[in-house]
Amino acid sequence: MHAGVWSDNSHHNRTYGVANPGYVPAAAAVGPAMFAPPAAGSPGPSAPPASMFDSMPGYEGTLAGGGGGFLPPPMPAYPVPQPEPGPEQPHWNIPSISEDTAREAFVLFASSKCCYSSAPAKDGVITGMEAFNTYRYRLETFTESRLTEWSHEPYNGQPVDAFSQPPPGPWDIPAQAPSFFMDGKQTIKVPYTSSMKPCHVCLGMGRKPCRDCAGAGNKVCWVCNGSGYRHGDDRCHHCSGRGRDNCSHCHGQGSTQCPTCRGKQQLLVYINLTVKWTNNIDNYVVEQSSGLQVDNLSKVSGKELFRDSQYMVYPVVGFPDPAVVQAAQRLVNEHQGKYSQTSRILQQRQTIELIPVTKVTYSWKGNSHIYFVYGNEFKVSADNYPATCCCSVM
Repeated sequence: MHAGVWSDNSHHNRTYGVANPGYVPAAAAVGPAMFAPPAAGSPGPSAPPASMFDSMPGYEGTLAGGGGGFLPPPMPAYPVPQPEPGPEQPHWNIPSISEDTAREAFVLFASSKCCYSSAPAKDGVITGMEAFNTYRYRLETFTESRLTEWSHEPYNGQPVDAFSQPPPGPWDIPAQAPSFFMDGKQTIKVPYTSSMKPCHVCLGMGRKPCRDCAGAGNKVCWVCNGSGYRHGDDRCHHCSGRGRDNCSHCHGQGSTQCPTCRGKQQLLVYINLTVKWTNNIDNYVVEQSSGLQVDNLSKVSGKELFRDSQYMVYPVVGFPDPAVVQAAQRLVNEHQGKYSQTSRILQQRQTIELIPVTKVTYSWKGNSHIYFVYGNEFKVSADNYPATCCCSVM
């Protein structure tokens, strides 16, 4: 039998030789396989060759597998709206909690801990309450980015329209954006880029050598180990004395359907446009001197004092805490500089929340202790609760 030569692409050829099948009685020889077995350790099919992809005007940098990167948006043909100062907020209302609310939150906290006695929470005497104004500034920048890549699929008679007319530019193709500040993704086949090409994996044959039998169509019989006999002159009943079994994976054909073209032999090659909408969020929490860890505040909500949403926001002005004003200026500049390079900014939103934090001092059994109540959810933090026990779950 002659060796069959299979080429993955124009730069890499692989030769499949015939393996030694072991001892097979002449009378029981198996017919020739469709594919000769490959050499041991031969690599799998390579990536599509560059010649498989046509040069499309406006898409010259597009690669297979998304290696082209995100496409910068074109300069707008009309004047960009200028950011405007947000609405004035003459009254910054600062909520405070009552002593009853502070106690109820503390009791609920203690009861949620299996090793905590509720006595300090119920019987402790509150001796002081101090409110801390903790502001959280949040900037959201809603962007649209576009990425192109060459793709392919089995050819089933789809329209072939490459070069019938120039394809539209990647930023000229309409896409249905989700609601503002909602992440989303859409994949669009670029018009006038589709062509038909022979499958690069099977070289247009529609089938590949079977991996299980290395293309031979049969394997050494596992019962008689290829001898055709069991004991002495007893012919092997499993393989009828042939010494080899038909491969169950390819049903003795020596080949299987090509998974890339699914046996169609041809591929439809085209450019895919991926449109992504991303809500990019940054938060800044003003440091406060209460002693509560700032990380706790990421898990709670606050009272919204300010909201401004427009195409491009103007950094908040006139807020009583200068740290918030400085954070707004820094984040707005960073977002507008960072995201306009690789994407199109569709909308921005800035908010300021006041997260209520109350430091509660209480006395229990002659000793003074503290705990914190914070957020609209009245969460409690009490690092040194005075009545705990060590318990374990068996």
